[in-house]
Amino acid sequence: MQSVDGEHFTERTRLRRFPENGSHSREDLTAVLDAAFYGHLAVQVDSGSPFVVPTIFGYVDNLLYVHGSVASQSLRQGAKGVEVTFVVTVVDAFVLARSVFEHSLNYRSAVIYSLAEEVSDQAEKEVALRAISDHAVPGQWGYARTPNEMELRKTRVLRLTLDEFSVKVSDGPPGDSDSDDADLDVWAGIIPIRIVADAPVSDPALRSGIELPLRLEQMAPPGSSKIR
Repeated sequence: MQSVDGEHFTERTRLRRFPENGSHSREDLTAVLDAAFYGHLAVQVDSGSPFVVPTIFGYVDNLLYVHGSVASQSLRQGAKGVEVTFVVTVVDAFVLARSVFEHSLNYRSAVIYSLAEEVSDQAEKEVALRAISDHAVPGQWGYARTPNEMELRKTRVLRLTLDEFSVKVSDGPPGDSDSDDADLDVWAGIIPIRIVADAPVSDPALRSGIELPLRLEQMAPPGSSKIR
């Protein structure tokens, strides 16, 4: 899937190991972002130490948004306009070879570099929060109560641009089928992995008569859509 797009390719996004598995195309980045609902934000705090936190995200056009409390150390640092890195990874399978050395993962990943900027405009903040909410659970922003003014003041939102990134995808069976290990009496193959929603679990304090929205029921695979 090797692709080089001059707009997104820089020296620090150069793929040095297995570049044939990599890409700098926006289409491939979008595919990875759409397949995930959380990533890891990395910043360097004032002490000089690296700081990495998991967080859900959303994106609109060329902007990716993350949010959290105004007291969040990582977001407070990012609000200073520093360089940050955002990483998204989707694990698709364990790859089991005949030797442990050849074991690996099938995965899709993206590494994004950007100057972080705090979103101060309230209209954009609401757009960002809606993108984050609906990226995780589509339709929730228009269904649940939206944040009030006090809640917005307690929430910090950072925007990152999607101008500098690399994408990498590893897929396929074990790579030792043409080696001497192929003669070993050891099973080899892949074990697929996927994240799926299970049957919704109602809040014990939920008032009677409130029905589960169909779109939430349909998030669970067939056979598990009964409310628990």
